[in-house]
Amino acid sequence: MTFAVGCAIMIAQKESGWLMKSSVSPYRYRDGLRDGMPIGLGYFSVSFGFGISAVGQGLRALEAVLISMTNLTSAGQVAGVAVIAAGGTVIEMILTQLVINLRYALMGISISQRLDDRAKPIWKRMLLCNALTDEIYAVVMTKPDSVGSSYIRGVLTVPYLGWICGTLLGAVLGAILPARLEAALGIMLYAMFLAIIVPPMRRERGICLVVALAAGFRCLMTYLPPLSRISEGFAIILCALPAALIVSAFCPTAEEKVHDSN
Repeated sequence: MTFAVGCAIMIAQKESGWLMKSSVSPYRYRDGLRDGMPIGLGYFSVSFGFGISAVGQGLRALEAVLISMTNLTSAGQVAGVAVIAAGGTVIEMILTQLVINLRYALMGISISQRLDDRAKPIWKRMLLCNALTDEIYAVVMTKPDSVGSSYIRGVLTVPYLGWICGTLLGAVLGAILPARLEAALGIMLYAMFLAIIVPPMRRERGICLVVALAAGFRCLMTYLPPLSRISEGFAIILCALPAALIVSAFCPTAEEKVHDSN
């Protein structure tokens, strides 16, 4: 789903001329590899739980690994396995994945504006968007300069391998682990995401405001009965997009001010 949505967005950008001119990125593959290691460790623990869950719902270990190799979306995979276990139809699967993973369309629009000239060919963008995740997006967007395809490949490498290896071990060895340990492994992902987002929050006041607004919107959607029924995928979009638009309108960055003055 990430791949399909990302391709559609990038093709539209290419045809409409939205793509931003950018210089050659100073970041290399080894820089991305270093930045992606904490994400890979977090993904290993989370995918371990997915492997346990998938096998527990009737899938074989190989099937669980193939799902992780071709999807790399935790919420989408968990929901997809639930649809399979319930004997759902293909239409149900498509709609479920669309709702949960629609936020990657917005990420594809945003991250494409940060790519340097070497990543402009559409085939490179099609390949890079296949493994785009929330945490990888956060790491790339915190870079002050444009990024190239080699850097993004580096960021993707360890998380992708960690996701696959964790799924495999969870599917094979999960039955012998206590439930408490399985639950504890899932906490690592949240700690990792905080470690990614806190440093830029300390540097940029606008990022702090976006995070605070998005968190506030999410609390409202959680505790207000009509809004609490909205799916997780749409909830993320409905919280993040308004928060970003509000801060962009009332607290523009220095770069945006210069652009507007010109």
